[in-house]
Amino acid sequence: MVTRTIDLRSDTVTKPTETMRLAMAKAEVDDDVLIHDPTARQLETEMARITGKEAALFVPSGTMGNLISVLVHCEVRGSEVILGDNSHIHIYENGGISTIGGVHPRTIRNNDDGTMDVELIEAAIRNPNFEICYPKTRLICLENSHANTGGRCLSVEYTDRVGELAKKHGLKLHIDGARIFNAAAALKVPVDRLVQAADSVSVCLSKGLGAPVGSVIVGTKAFIARARILRKTLGGGMRQVGILCAAALVALQENVQKLEIDHKNAKTLAEGLNKIKGLSVDIAAVETNIVYFEILKGSHITALKLGKIMEEHGILLMPDSSSRVRIVIHHQVSASDVQYTLSCIKQAMTGVTDENGGS
Repeated sequence: MVTRTIDLRSDTVTKPTETMRLAMAKAEVDDDVLIHDPTARQLETEMARITGKEAALFVPSGTMGNLISVLVHCEVRGSEVILGDNSHIHIYENGGISTIGGVHPRTIRNNDDGTMDVELIEAAIRNPNFEICYPKTRLICLENSHANTGGRCLSVEYTDRVGELAKKHGLKLHIDGARIFNAAAALKVPVDRLVQAADSVSVCLSKGLGAPVGSVIVGTKAFIARARILRKTLGGGMRQVGILCAAALVALQENVQKLEIDHKNAKTLAEGLNKIKGLSVDIAAVETNIVYFEILKGSHITALKLGKIMEEHGILLMPDSSSRVRIVIHHQVSASDVQYTLSCIKQAMTGVTDENGGS
C-alpha cells in the first residue's frame, strides 16, 4: 500500500505552502487590468529590483511571457528571431510566435551545455541589404537555465557576448529565464548580473520558486507598457490578481534560498542512479535541479514500464523517450525522498532491495 507520494515529474507540481495560502487569503487586491492591484504592483516592483530592470509585468504563464516578449520586440509581422533548436520557445510553446505573431524562427543548434555558438548566431543574422528576399532579423533568444539539456546554466560571460553581438547588429536580446533563479544559485551570480545584457527576461514563479501560478516579464518601462497591452490582447489581463501575486512574494522570500538544497539533492540522485546497473547519467551535466538518465540497451525494462512500477511505489516520473527519463527536484522533495526513490529504482532494475525501503 502506497503511504507517500513523491512527485518528480516537474518543479511545476508543487503545492502552495500554508504560508502562501495565508498570504493569498489576506492579500490586498484591486483591478489589475486598471493597474490598481497593490499586491501585483508590489511583486512587479520587487522583480524589477531583483533583475535590475526598470519595470515588470505579471502574466499567467511562462509561455505567455515569452510570446509577449517576442511580439513586442518583433512587432512587424515577418520579423525573424534567432533561437536554439532545442529551446523551450521553439519546441514547447505551440509555435505561438509564428501562429499568433507571424514571427519566423531561425534555429541554431543548441550545444550540450545549452549555448549556441556565437559565430553561428552571427552568421544567421540576415543581411539587411537584401530585405527584398530575407525576413528581417530583430531578436535573439537565450534560455537560462536550459531545460532540455538538463538544466545547464549559461554563464555571465557567454550572455554578455551574445548581448554585445545583438547590440553590434541593432538587435534585441530576450532571455527565457524560466529557471533563472536556479541558474543564479548554481553559478553563484546575482540574477541582475546574469541578465544584465538582456533587453527583456521572462521569469517563471511556478517552477523552481514553487509559487502556484504565474510568471513575470521585465524590461524597460516602454517595453512593459507595450507588453501590458499585448497581455490584454492575448486574454491574460486578470482582475484581482494580487491573490496569486501574494503567493509569489512568499516564494521569493522563502524558496530562493532552498534552490541550493534542490541542486544538492539532484546531484545525489544523479550519482546514485549512475551506480545502478543498467542506468547511465551524465553527472557533470547536472548543474541545477534537472536529472536525465538513460536506460542502457539490453535492460529488461523501458522508461514507460519503469514509470509504471515507480507509480506503484508512489513515485511519479516523466519518461522522455523509450529509454530516457527526466526527474526534476523541487523544494517539496526531501533528501529522504531521494534515497527512497533510488532504492525503488534499484529494486526495479536489479531486483535487489536495500535498507532504504525499496521492495
